Amino acid sequence: MPELSSFMHLSLDGYYCDPRGDMGFAHRPPDDKEWSEFAAANASGGARLLFGRVTYDMMVSFWPTPAAKQMMPEVAAAMNAMPKVVFSRTLKSADWENTTLVKDDLIGSVRRMKSEAGPDMTILGSGSIVRQLAEARLIDVFQVVVNPVAIGSGKSFLSGPGKIDLTLTESRIFKNGNAVLWYGPR
Repeated sequence: MPELSSFMHLSLDGYYCDPRGDMGFAHRPPDDKEWSEFAAANASGGARLLFGRVTYDMMVSFWPTPAAKQMMPEVAAAMNAMPKVVFSRTLKSADWENTTLVKDDLIGSVRRMKSEAGPDMTILGSGSIVRQLAEARLIDVFQVVVNPVAIGSGKSFLSGPGKIDLTLTESRIFKNGNAVLWYGPR
């Protein structure tokens, strides 16, 4: 069975974006070699990427562009080549290379994908999708990047699904101050 993981950047005060939906606090300069190597290795995992509409719109506006290919060529190539699924009731089409649009039944669709042969799956960002799938207990790994910044207010990670007991399975600290934490269900 494919494993489902969530990859989320958080501010130190627990927000994945500010009140306007901006997550610029998580961006690192392309000359941050240690972080760039981690991002490239993470993107080379061959997973199927899952997005909500807001994150999809943000990703498609950057990764297929010449700027992305120049700034982070390995990550851009991987992001464009990987199979992607966007869950949205409002999108008319999903034109990014290798993308499938699913308009309804998030929980049922992910349960089906988890029961079929195929690559592991990773949700990038997509806070509302993560909340719903966490509540349905479908996420196997939470990979959280804690960024060394407090943004004061915004959208809180995992607010709403009730108590979820997790176990820390791995961690890594970067020179830029980021801490990557991997959690699994207890």
